Amino acid sequence: MNLSLLHTYDQYVYALVALVGTLAGVAFVQWFIQCSRGSVWVSSFHGVVAPFINIIGVLFGLTLAFLANDTWSAHDRATDAVFREADALRSLIALSDTLPGPLREQTRSTLRDYAQASSGEWSMLARRETNPDVPAVADRLLKLLASPEVTQTTAASVQSLMLDKVSEIRAQRGLRIGLSQTHVNPLKWLGMAFLGLVTLLSLAVVHIDRPRAAFGAMVLFALAAAPTAAIVLLQGNPFEHLAPVSAAPIFAAVKGL
Repeated sequence: MNLSLLHTYDQYVYALVALVGTLAGVAFVQWFIQCSRGSVWVSSFHGVVAPFINIIGVLFGLTLAFLANDTWSAHDRATDAVFREADALRSLIALSDTLPGPLREQTRSTLRDYAQASSGEWSMLARRETNPDVPAVADRLLKLLASPEVTQTTAASVQSLMLDKVSEIRAQRGLRIGLSQTHVNPLKWLGMAFLGLVTLLSLAVVHIDRPRAAFGAMVLFALAAAPTAAIVLLQGNPFEHLAPVSAAPIFAAVKGL
Protein backbone atom coordinates (compact mmCIF):
# COMPACT_ATOMS: atom_id res chain seq x y z
CA MET A 1 0.00 0.00 0.00
CA ASN A 2 1.20 3.52 -0.83
CA LEU A 3 1.94 5.01 2.59
CA SER A 4 1.87 8.54 1.20
CA LEU A 5 -1.62 7.97 -0.17
CA LEU A 6 -2.75 6.46 3.14
CA HIS A 7 -1.33 9.47 5.00
CA THR A 8 -3.18 11.84 2.65
CA TYR A 9 -6.56 10.16 3.05
CA ASP A 10 -6.15 8.94 6.61
CA GLN A 11 -9.53 10.34 7.67
CA TYR A 12 -11.29 7.82 5.42
CA VAL A 13 -9.55 5.01 7.26
CA TYR A 14 -10.54 6.50 10.62
CA ALA A 15 -14.14 6.96 9.45
CA LEU A 16 -14.30 3.28 8.45
CA VAL A 17 -12.80 2.32 11.82
CA ALA A 18 -15.45 4.43 13.59
CA LEU A 19 -18.29 2.68 11.75
CA VAL A 20 -16.96 -0.87 11.98
CA GLY A 21 -15.61 -0.39 15.51
CA THR A 22 -18.96 0.85 16.82
CA LEU A 23 -20.82 -2.11 15.33
CA ALA A 24 -18.19 -4.48 16.70
CA GLY A 25 -18.53 -2.83 20.12
CA VAL A 26 -22.29 -3.35 20.14
CA ALA A 27 -21.90 -7.01 19.13
CA PHE A 28 -19.18 -7.61 21.74
CA VAL A 29 -21.09 -6.02 24.61
CA GLN A 30 -24.28 -7.87 23.70
CA TRP A 31 -22.38 -11.18 23.52
CA PHE A 32 -20.66 -10.46 26.81
CA ILE A 33 -23.85 -9.76 28.76
CA GLN A 34 -25.79 -12.67 27.25
CA CYS A 35 -23.54 -15.50 26.08
CA SER A 36 -20.13 -15.19 27.72
CA ARG A 37 -18.98 -16.97 30.87
CA GLY A 38 -19.06 -13.63 32.62
CA SER A 39 -22.75 -13.02 31.93
CA VAL A 40 -23.70 -14.25 35.41
CA TRP A 41 -21.19 -11.90 36.99
CA VAL A 42 -22.46 -9.04 34.83
CA SER A 43 -26.03 -9.67 35.99
CA SER A 44 -24.90 -8.85 39.53
CA PHE A 45 -24.74 -5.19 38.46
CA HIS A 46 -28.53 -5.07 38.26
CA GLY A 47 -29.81 -1.93 39.96
CA VAL A 48 -27.85 0.81 38.22
CA VAL A 49 -30.44 3.53 37.61
CA ALA A 50 -31.13 4.97 34.16
CA PRO A 51 -30.18 8.61 34.97
CA PHE A 52 -26.59 7.38 35.41
CA ILE A 53 -26.35 7.26 31.62
CA ASN A 54 -26.82 11.02 31.44
CA ILE A 55 -23.41 11.70 32.98
CA ILE A 56 -21.46 9.63 30.48
CA GLY A 57 -23.75 10.59 27.59
CA VAL A 58 -23.09 14.27 28.21
CA LEU A 59 -19.33 13.68 28.29
CA PHE A 60 -19.53 11.76 25.00
CA GLY A 61 -21.76 14.38 23.37
CA LEU A 62 -19.54 17.28 24.44
CA THR A 63 -16.39 15.56 23.21
CA LEU A 64 -17.95 14.83 19.81
CA ALA A 65 -19.29 18.39 19.63
CA PHE A 66 -15.83 19.86 20.31
CA LEU A 67 -14.26 17.68 17.62
CA ALA A 68 -16.99 18.63 15.14
CA ASN A 69 -16.54 22.30 15.99
CA ASP A 70 -12.79 22.05 15.28
CA THR A 71 -13.51 20.47 11.91
CA TRP A 72 -16.18 22.89 10.72
CA SER A 73 -14.29 25.85 12.15
CA ALA A 74 -11.36 24.88 9.91
CA HIS A 75 -13.76 24.78 6.93
CA ASP A 76 -15.08 28.25 7.79
CA ARG A 77 -11.58 29.64 8.22
CA ALA A 78 -10.51 28.22 4.86
CA THR A 79 -13.55 29.79 3.18
CA ASP A 80 -12.81 33.12 4.83
CA ALA A 81 -9.16 32.93 3.69
CA VAL A 82 -10.23 32.37 0.07
CA PHE A 83 -12.61 35.34 0.15
CA ARG A 84 -9.94 37.57 1.71
CA GLU A 85 -7.46 36.44 -0.93
CA ALA A 86 -9.97 37.26 -3.67
CA ASP A 87 -10.73 40.64 -2.11
CA ALA A 88 -7.02 41.49 -2.07
CA LEU A 89 -6.80 40.56 -5.77
CA ARG A 90 -9.74 42.85 -6.58
CA SER A 91 -8.13 45.66 -4.61
CA LEU A 92 -4.90 45.27 -6.57
CA ILE A 93 -6.82 45.35 -9.85
CA ALA A 94 -8.50 48.59 -8.79
CA LEU A 95 -5.25 50.14 -7.56
CA SER A 96 -3.47 49.16 -10.76
CA ASP A 97 -5.54 51.83 -12.54
CA THR A 98 -3.20 54.41 -10.99
CA LEU A 99 -0.20 52.91 -12.80
CA PRO A 100 0.93 53.95 -16.27
CA GLY A 101 -0.07 51.72 -19.19
CA PRO A 102 2.84 49.24 -19.41
CA LEU A 103 3.08 48.76 -15.63
CA ARG A 104 -0.69 48.40 -15.35
CA GLU A 105 -0.77 45.68 -17.97
CA GLN A 106 2.21 43.91 -16.43
CA THR A 107 0.57 43.98 -13.00
CA ARG A 108 -2.73 42.64 -14.31
CA SER A 109 -0.97 39.96 -16.32
CA THR A 110 0.81 38.83 -13.16
CA LEU A 111 -2.50 38.77 -11.28
CA ARG A 112 -3.98 36.55 -14.02
CA ASP A 113 -0.97 34.27 -13.72
CA TYR A 114 -1.51 34.05 -9.97
CA ALA A 115 -5.18 33.06 -10.39
CA GLN A 116 -4.28 30.42 -12.99
CA ALA A 117 -1.53 29.00 -10.78
CA SER A 118 -3.98 28.87 -7.86
CA SER A 119 -6.48 26.95 -9.99
CA GLY A 120 -3.81 24.33 -10.59
CA GLU A 121 -3.13 24.17 -6.86
CA TRP A 122 -6.72 23.55 -5.79
CA SER A 123 -6.83 19.87 -6.64
CA MET A 124 -3.42 19.49 -5.00
CA LEU A 125 -4.72 20.93 -1.73
CA ALA A 126 -7.14 17.99 -1.54
CA ARG A 127 -4.05 15.76 -1.51
CA ARG A 128 -2.30 18.02 1.02
CA GLU A 129 0.17 19.17 -1.61
CA THR A 130 1.05 22.63 -2.98
CA ASN A 131 1.91 24.16 -6.33
CA PRO A 132 5.38 25.79 -6.28
CA ASP A 133 4.31 28.07 -9.15
CA VAL A 134 1.95 30.02 -6.87
CA PRO A 135 4.57 31.47 -4.47
CA ALA A 136 6.83 32.13 -7.46
CA VAL A 137 4.14 34.28 -9.09
CA ALA A 138 3.39 35.99 -5.78
CA ASP A 139 7.09 36.83 -5.39
CA ARG A 140 7.13 38.21 -8.92
CA LEU A 141 4.14 40.41 -8.12
CA LEU A 142 5.78 41.65 -4.93
CA LYS A 143 9.00 42.53 -6.73
CA LEU A 144 7.09 44.32 -9.47
CA LEU A 145 5.08 46.49 -7.11
CA ALA A 146 8.16 47.26 -5.01
CA SER A 147 10.23 48.21 -8.07
CA PRO A 148 11.66 51.72 -8.61
CA GLU A 149 9.40 52.13 -11.66
CA VAL A 150 6.29 51.87 -9.49
CA THR A 151 7.83 54.10 -6.82
CA GLN A 152 8.47 56.82 -9.41
CA THR A 153 5.07 56.68 -11.07
CA THR A 154 2.60 56.33 -8.22
CA ALA A 155 1.93 57.90 -4.84
CA ALA A 156 3.75 56.40 -1.88
CA SER A 157 0.48 55.69 -0.08
CA VAL A 158 -0.89 53.78 -3.07
CA GLN A 159 2.28 51.74 -3.46
CA SER A 160 2.25 50.95 0.26
CA LEU A 161 -1.37 49.81 0.04
CA MET A 162 -0.60 47.60 -2.96
CA LEU A 163 2.30 45.97 -1.13
CA ASP A 164 0.03 45.38 1.87
CA LYS A 165 -2.45 43.63 -0.41
CA VAL A 166 0.26 41.39 -1.84
CA SER A 167 1.30 40.50 1.71
CA GLU A 168 -2.34 39.70 2.51
CA ILE A 169 -2.61 37.43 -0.53
CA ARG A 170 0.48 35.52 0.59
CA ALA A 171 -0.77 35.30 4.19
CA GLN A 172 -4.24 34.02 3.24
CA ARG A 173 -2.75 31.46 0.87
CA GLY A 174 -0.48 30.32 3.70
CA LEU A 175 -3.53 29.96 5.95
CA ARG A 176 -5.48 27.82 3.50
CA ILE A 177 -2.41 25.66 2.89
CA GLY A 178 -2.00 25.20 6.63
CA LEU A 179 -5.65 24.18 6.97
CA SER A 180 -5.30 21.73 4.08
CA GLN A 181 -2.39 20.05 5.87
CA THR A 182 -4.45 19.29 8.97
CA HIS A 183 -4.51 15.62 9.89
CA VAL A 184 -6.75 13.63 12.17
CA ASN A 185 -5.44 13.62 15.73
CA PRO A 186 -5.47 9.94 16.77
CA LEU A 187 -5.31 10.74 20.50
CA LYS A 188 -8.46 12.87 20.37
CA TRP A 189 -10.37 10.16 18.55
CA LEU A 190 -9.00 7.45 20.83
CA GLY A 191 -10.56 9.35 23.73
CA MET A 192 -13.75 9.60 21.68
CA ALA A 193 -13.74 5.84 21.10
CA PHE A 194 -13.16 5.14 24.79
CA LEU A 195 -16.12 7.31 25.80
CA GLY A 196 -18.25 5.57 23.18
CA LEU A 197 -17.37 2.17 24.60
CA VAL A 198 -18.13 3.32 28.13
CA THR A 199 -21.49 4.66 26.92
CA LEU A 200 -22.31 1.28 25.38
CA LEU A 201 -21.38 -0.44 28.64
CA SER A 202 -23.57 2.00 30.58
CA LEU A 203 -26.56 1.24 28.36
CA ALA A 204 -25.96 -2.48 28.83
CA VAL A 205 -25.67 -2.22 32.63
CA VAL A 206 -28.84 -0.13 32.97
CA HIS A 207 -30.79 -2.74 30.94
CA ILE A 208 -28.91 -5.76 32.28
CA ASP A 209 -32.09 -7.67 33.12
CA ARG A 210 -33.62 -7.01 29.68
CA PRO A 211 -31.14 -8.09 26.99
CA ARG A 212 -33.39 -7.11 24.09
CA ALA A 213 -33.87 -3.64 25.51
CA ALA A 214 -30.11 -3.37 26.05
CA PHE A 215 -29.47 -4.37 22.45
CA GLY A 216 -32.05 -1.91 21.16
CA ALA A 217 -30.59 0.96 23.21
CA MET A 218 -27.05 0.19 22.04
CA VAL A 219 -28.13 -0.04 18.39
CA LEU A 220 -29.89 3.32 18.61
CA PHE A 221 -26.80 4.87 20.17
CA ALA A 222 -24.59 3.33 17.47
CA LEU A 223 -26.87 4.65 14.71
CA ALA A 224 -26.59 8.14 16.16
CA ALA A 225 -22.91 8.18 17.10
CA ALA A 226 -21.06 6.22 14.41
CA PRO A 227 -22.34 8.03 11.27
CA THR A 228 -21.95 11.41 12.98
CA ALA A 229 -18.35 10.67 13.92
CA ALA A 230 -17.67 9.37 10.40
CA ILE A 231 -19.08 12.54 8.82
CA VAL A 232 -16.90 14.71 11.06
CA LEU A 233 -13.85 12.64 10.18
CA LEU A 234 -14.52 12.84 6.44
CA GLN A 235 -14.56 16.64 6.66
CA GLY A 236 -11.01 16.74 8.02
CA ASN A 237 -9.54 18.50 4.96
CA PRO A 238 -11.60 21.56 3.86
CA PHE A 239 -10.43 21.10 0.26
CA GLU A 240 -11.39 17.46 -0.26
CA HIS A 241 -14.19 16.30 -2.47
CA LEU A 242 -17.21 15.84 -0.20
CA ALA A 243 -17.82 19.53 0.60
CA PRO A 244 -14.73 21.38 -0.61
CA VAL A 245 -14.00 25.06 -0.24
CA SER A 246 -14.44 26.60 -3.68
CA ALA A 247 -11.87 28.55 -5.68
CA ALA A 248 -14.68 30.46 -7.43
CA PRO A 249 -14.06 33.77 -5.53
CA ILE A 250 -10.47 33.89 -6.83
CA PHE A 251 -11.58 33.21 -10.39
CA ALA A 252 -14.33 35.82 -10.11
CA ALA A 253 -11.88 38.42 -8.84
CA VAL A 254 -9.77 38.34 -12.02
CA LYS A 255 -12.63 37.71 -14.44
CA GLY A 256 -12.60 40.21 -17.24
CA LEU A 257 -8.91 41.09 -17.03
